[in-house]
Amino acid sequence: MEPDPFIRGQAWPGTPKVPHPRAKPSDAFRLPVDTWAQAQIPVGVRLELVGDATEVRIAYETRGKDAGIRGDAGTTFQVWRGGEPVDEEKAEHPEGVARLRMGDSAPDVAAIVYIPEGMRPAIRDITATDGSIEPAPLQPRWLCYGDSVAEGWLATKPAYAWPAIAGREQGLDAFNLGYAGSARGEIVSAEHLSELDAAVISITHGTNCWNRIPHSAGMMREITDAFLKIVRQGHPETPILVASPIVRPDAESEPNRLGATLPDLREGMREAVAARIDAGDALLRFVDGLPVVAESQLADGIHPNDDGQHAIAAALGPIVKEMAGR
Repeated sequence: MEPDPFIRGQAWPGTPKVPHPRAKPSDAFRLPVDTWAQAQIPVGVRLELVGDATEVRIAYETRGKDAGIRGDAGTTFQVWRGGEPVDEEKAEHPEGVARLRMGDSAPDVAAIVYIPEGMRPAIRDITATDGSIEPAPLQPRWLCYGDSVAEGWLATKPAYAWPAIAGREQGLDAFNLGYAGSARGEIVSAEHLSELDAAVISITHGTNCWNRIPHSAGMMREITDAFLKIVRQGHPETPILVASPIVRPDAESEPNRLGATLPDLREGMREAVAARIDAGDALLRFVDGLPVVAESQLADGIHPNDDGQHAIAAALGPIVKEMAGR
């Protein structure tokens, strides 16, 4: 069967080189190189299906054999159904057919197949064994813009990135637009968000504005305002959640080259959002990211471990669901 109706989390058509992009391929030349590098990794792209088949077979080709940030977990297909993992199979390079059991859930319970994102596969065909399948019903579209934290950096499986967790738990079609090492509020990314359909949008970046490309508090305030202005041009009536960066111990009291600590950057984001709310944007909401994750839930002092990913999903997922009208 043609796979496109089953694919979720992919906002733009693929190309021969980038089958499942997470940024607009025709605009790649305007993106920072670090953003486009991450956008070629299909984080959060998945298949969603319903039916009574006992097994599905997924034919694929891979664009590489690098395991990526998740190690072996970045080289496997994994099925979730009814909120639990059901089956998984390691992918082969350069092509193969994954055979995955669908479990014992009722036929109308959606099965989610997470793909071996580190190998950048192109899904070619999907077939059912001992029964039938069809695409799962579409859910409200959630555009999740952010940096490595949104991308799920250091989560041990694709299914454990916090947008994936929140999408499953809250009944949302999560589009992971998290770009590790990047996502500094670039206007091109705001333009991309403004062009896409969405029931709700979340914006959760900022840690890379402390030291990767240093920002001052004033810059952070102005960039946040400009980013929101562009997004609002395409989404005048779409709820938007802005969450400032989670805890980062090395940045909490240490000024960057422009004299800003991470708390200063959080305040710049908060001020920008507050000003827009005061000006009449009733569909905008701000969450302070500092208390969302404990230091003990960081895998490397910057990125959440699996427990931290679940903590973010628990804190922000219900808010996103509420804002989406679910």
